Amino acid sequence: MRVIVAGAGNVGTYLAADLSSRRHQVVIIEQQGEVAAKAKAAIPGASFIHGDACELWVLERAELARADVMVAATGDDEDNLVISLLAKQEFAVPRVIARVNHPKNQWMFDESWGVDVSMSPPHILASLIEEAVAAGDLVKLFRLEHGRVSLVEMTLPADSPIVGAHVFDLRLPHDCALVAIIRDGHVVIPEPEVVLTAGDEVLAITTTGAEDAFRTGMSCLPG
Repeated sequence: MRVIVAGAGNVGTYLAADLSSRRHQVVIIEQQGEVAAKAKAAIPGASFIHGDACELWVLERAELARADVMVAATGDDEDNLVISLLAKQEFAVPRVIARVNHPKNQWMFDESWGVDVSMSPPHILASLIEEAVAAGDLVKLFRLEHGRVSLVEMTLPADSPIVGAHVFDLRLPHDCALVAIIRDGHVVIPEPEVVLTAGDEVLAITTTGAEDAFRTGMSCLPG
């Protein structure tokens, strides 16, 4: 897979290093010489383009038209929006992922700006905090489809009415699917005959409109 990463800061460098270690072809665009030099030393397997990723000629030099994924990971939301729009409209990149630095700007990172997936570190941190302390409530871990679909998690407390029930006993909405159960550090496939136990972390994919119904289905058994 060919991935272009705009921005060689901490986020871009870590992402590029991880992808490069998995033998993907990675090209990093960075306009600050010192930042690029530091990243280059840390990721010898990646290619580097010196320039502003908001400029068409820089994206052309990076051969963005051949990319499978464009990641706008700079520390500036305005730049990330411009990069995303250019990647989608001018180069028809199949998958555009953009970093959201300020949560108040999250609403702009959608298909109208060429963004397929937006990632907001503050939102992710908030979800991790909720996941660490909340039991019995729904925690959003990851947003998909521009916020219309989410990966959600619910940890079953000991007094949950569904503890001891089978997965097939649950009454979940149509726009929802269980994807995994994490139990004692192991991943359990949510087969219909699996018995739910206290402390299970139940992961599901659900639409925004089905979240309340999912919460209800995970909180009580049908009468």
